[in-house]
Amino acid sequence: MNRQGEPNLDSSFDNDPAKAVGRKSLVALMGPAFVAAVAYVDPGNVAANITAGSRYGYALVWVLVLANFMAMLIQYESAKFGIVTGKSLPEMLGSRLKKRSRLAFWVQAELVAAATDLAEVMGGAIALNLLFHTPLLVGGVIVGAVSIALLALQNTSGQIVFERIVMGLLLIITLGFVGGLVVAPPQWQAAVAGLRPTFPSSDSVLVAASMLGATVMPHAIYLHSSLTKDRHGHEEDNVWKRRILKATKLDVFWALLIAGSVNISLVLLAASALQGDHGGIETDTIDGAYQVIAQALGMGVATVFAVGLLASGLASTSVGAYAGSEIMHGLLKIHVPLLARRLVTLIPALVILAIGFEPTWALVLSQVLLSLGIPFALIPLLVYTSRRDIMGEFADPKPLLAINIIVAGLIIALNLGLLVLSFTGAG
Repeated sequence: MNRQGEPNLDSSFDNDPAKAVGRKSLVALMGPAFVAAVAYVDPGNVAANITAGSRYGYALVWVLVLANFMAMLIQYESAKFGIVTGKSLPEMLGSRLKKRSRLAFWVQAELVAAATDLAEVMGGAIALNLLFHTPLLVGGVIVGAVSIALLALQNTSGQIVFERIVMGLLLIITLGFVGGLVVAPPQWQAAVAGLRPTFPSSDSVLVAASMLGATVMPHAIYLHSSLTKDRHGHEEDNVWKRRILKATKLDVFWALLIAGSVNISLVLLAASALQGDHGGIETDTIDGAYQVIAQALGMGVATVFAVGLLASGLASTSVGAYAGSEIMHGLLKIHVPLLARRLVTLIPALVILAIGFEPTWALVLSQVLLSLGIPFALIPLLVYTSRRDIMGEFADPKPLLAINIIVAGLIIALNLGLLVLSFTGAG
């Protein structure tokens, strides 16, 4: 038995791993994808989606729908990589790249992790300010302290307990952000029209890139391979692998379906309730959205929204710190205590809170940085999962490889468009 009082899969593998896994229901094998999915509903998503809905109405709904399908495919590929190889993506990169390349790769990955921390801590701080009028800097410290407590629990109680807590927070997030649609239902005809790919203006590309960066999260790509490896262990038995992969497909589908529904609901809520003139309140900021929701839909809905934002910050900052630790360990082959790393990565977010930079726009820009980091995580993953010398019979067949190439191409094309607009000063 393990520390959670559940059967230890590793000890059951000694005689017949396939039978040991077969005795566990597919539901019992699920969990890692729900932890990874928290990265898809962090405060950066809230900022990006509210900005999109309040500025452009339903016009960018298609970005989220497309990005969520991409996310399902990509997260399954990452999970499969960990299950089949017994290594995380950072570990594989660390074992195959030369020292200078490893260091350079680690630098960009750490920038992505820093942007993730920024979004998550600031989002939690904003939620505490909305709920209790806590100063943003104090709120950032509180969020950091709670995330350290959650990580300490993960260290002492194990991954399954951590997964269950994160899944509970994900439920709160879902109720908090989807609940507003009950009171302010969207214009469904306009929402369906928003499925047609279009950019209403040049500056909407920046927001679309932010939405993409907040949906297809690079640190979640790195993390998921580690989560499945740690949760399920590793065996060479292919029957065992197929059983775990079957559960993983369900895990990814349901986790990303929930996360995608939350994100789309945020855009629909902003489009239905936050567009137009609201007495000079800037509805493309989180605090402005909260004020307008309170005025239009009542304090009850606004409070539920803020509680969802707080749960989002607390859950995602813990998951983000976990991902950053795995990236450092895999690429640099250095094990830094998770709690120590959490303390260090809090500093940039607290500095930005202290200097008074507009928090919602800081969140949007952090998601743009995440979008630029996607190819560095995605391309190696797709290369490795297509190679039979690495994946054996589980290597991606040519049709799936072609789809993966199209997905990567679309993401990179949007990033190039963002760079062109940035350097030419458009928007």
